Parts: sequence; structure tokens; C-alpha cells
Amino acid sequence: MSHQTLQAVDEFQLGLISKGNSPQWLSSRSEGQMTVLLSVLPQGWHANWHETPAPQWIIPLQGAWGVETMDGMKVEMKTGDLSFGNDLNTKTNQGKQGHRSWTVGDEPCQLLIIQLGEEIAKPPLPYRKISTNQPEEGLERFIV
Repeated sequence: MSHQTLQAVDEFQLGLISKGNSPQWLSSRSEGQMTVLLSVLPQGWHANWHETPAPQWIIPLQGAWGVETMDGMKVEMKTGDLSFGNDLNTKTNQGKQGHRSWTVGDEPCQLLIIQLGEEIAKPPLPYRKISTNQPEEGLERFIV
């Protein structure tokens, strides 16, 4: 059964991303094999029920898109939202398997997709409340 929930980004630590850079709040790092690609979903695009090809982060760069999971949860995501898809090996239930998706609004949706290889640690589920002692305002949202 696939599902999704709205959660906050978790476990940032103040640190340097590179020598000579200014401190910034950083999440944990994923390293290893991954595929990065761009996708453009045309206006009016709809996908039938399907599973993700690999565990993947989906980041809307422009426009908006919607996703419905097998449990009936529907979300719409726009620029600034992040989605982690990992609905592999779901079992067909009432004609549904994985998720279905579509573009929202009257423009195409441009997505950045980062597919993770087997040796990359997947994000913990569910994310806990932000623990940075900083205001939540301005931090990105994750759909898990």
C-alpha cells in the first residue's frame, strides 16, 4: 500500500559545506550511486497508476503537480516543495498500484528527479520535528 504524509525537514546541523564557506544549516549527506534527471510534464498531463522506478526525490522547479497514493491521499506540490517517492513493490488493490500523478494549473511542470541507488541510505521515516532551535519559516517541506 502506498501512502504519503506532510512532514518537516529534520536534523540540520550548523556546519561548513566547503572550506572557506560561511556556516549554514546542513542536512545529512547521501553519497553513492544516483541518477539525476529533469522532467517536463506538459499542461494537462495525467499518468495512470504506477510505481516509482527507484527511491527518488522529486523537486518541482516550475509549475505544480499532484500525486494520489493508494490510500486515497492527494497532495499538490509546487516550487519549493519536495517529495520522496519509494512506492516499490506495492500490491495491486482495487486497480491501484503505487501512485498516479498529474499537472496542476495551466502551465507545464518542470521537475528535478534524483533517483537513489541501493547503497545510498534512504531518509528515515517519518521525519521528526525540526531540531535546529531556529524558526521553521523558510525551511522547505517534504512529502514522504
